[in-house]
Amino acid sequence: MTWDDLDAHLDSVPGTVSAYVGRLDAAPTWTRLPDATHYAASTMKVAVLVALHRAAEAGRLDLDQPIPVHNAFDSALPGAPRYANAQHYDNDDAVWARVGGTASTRWLAERMIIRSSNLATNICLAQVGLPAVAQAWALAGARHSLTGRGIEDFAARDAGIDNLVTAADLAALLGELALGASRPGPLASPAGCAAMLDVLFAQEHREDLAAGLPEGTRIAHKNGWVRGVRHGAGVVFPDDAPPYAIVVCTTTELADGGPTGEEDEDDACRLIAGMSARVWQARHDL
Repeated sequence: MTWDDLDAHLDSVPGTVSAYVGRLDAAPTWTRLPDATHYAASTMKVAVLVALHRAAEAGRLDLDQPIPVHNAFDSALPGAPRYANAQHYDNDDAVWARVGGTASTRWLAERMIIRSSNLATNICLAQVGLPAVAQAWALAGARHSLTGRGIEDFAARDAGIDNLVTAADLAALLGELALGASRPGPLASPAGCAAMLDVLFAQEHREDLAAGLPEGTRIAHKNGWVRGVRHGAGVVFPDDAPPYAIVVCTTTELADGGPTGEEDEDDACRLIAGMSARVWQARHDL
């Protein structure tokens, strides 16, 4: 299947599918609607991770210092009441078991990525602030992505304050992280970038991009999903070819009163896994 064939196939998929494929620090091999904005879902957590490590390297916080684990957060909408996360909407009971106690920011940041914990994300976001996350996006060269609020900040959401990403921006962020692990870059020191990559390598949700790769293939990645949205963004490290970035963002309009979205999510996972497999087959020619 050629890239044109893949484009033609995606033309028949309902909704919007964006993609970015290419070697690191080079022009992309193939893109599809790379600058189309999508609701970020949990992919924005990578930018929060970068902001945390930048703050730690600047001496503004200690990643290993225990902090309170709480469930009450200031809204991004001025004057709105504080909001809280819902445990049933989270993916990590381990963080909820710490509520009322303490945990290190490093541990919370890891749970934010590997289990995609929303509660851990909001605690980490409160540690660094939204401007620091915006700076992480900007330093990576992102042009359209933004993190305007915490997760489940419904007052801000209803006021139009949102979290958005593009395939190109996610590729830029992850690509800079991967490159920064071996040479000085804009995001963090090589040691800091390597530490963040290790967290992304440990990702436990592997049902989309990772599912399209041979068993044991190293991929530093983060995915995100809500009803009608499924994204996968990562850097793949083959043993027999240079590393490459792959990002697939899917947004499907679901009808009101329709199914729960589980079948749509399964379809999106299969689509992303299939695209990941296609890119893997072409890894020597990217």
